[in-house]
Amino acid sequence: MTEEPFEQENQNKDDLEGRYLTFWVQKQLFGISIDKVVQIVGMQEITELPEQPEYAKGVINLRGQIIPVIDVRLRIGKQEAQYTERTCIIITHMSGKDFGLIVDEVDEVTNIVSERISPPPQMGKDKVNCYLTGIARMGSQENKTEKVVLLVHPGKLVNDAPETSPM
Repeated sequence: MTEEPFEQENQNKDDLEGRYLTFWVQKQLFGISIDKVVQIVGMQEITELPEQPEYAKGVINLRGQIIPVIDVRLRIGKQEAQYTERTCIIITHMSGKDFGLIVDEVDEVTNIVSERISPPPQMGKDKVNCYLTGIARMGSQENKTEKVVLLVHPGKLVNDAPETSPM
């Protein structure tokens, strides 16, 4: 996979509002706000680090920058899977640092209007719910093409404690 930089420097925050990068993890569709995405890169050689959680795969060297990467699949409690030619790393930027999120496959950049986003359900202390910021409906219910997108905040995936800044 080739590197796909997102040209955000020339876009103001209003242009990015409601835009999400969607991606697949074990046949579930997830989305993150596009303003948190720096670029998408293919799988890289990962240098493992000692004494890290299982989901923290290590670091990559991206054009001289050392970037920690996590496997989203493992982070949300799914089973580990072989990386394929579709597996990629979404480079995100939060709190002044870049992080990589390993996902099964990137889907698309799309607009999701706030009226189609519901808050995540409160079903106890389920770990996955602490990563969710909302659940979106995309597509058309009439044409039976509606998809459910689980919206996540990358900072909550990377950190054990939720990030304090809003999405």
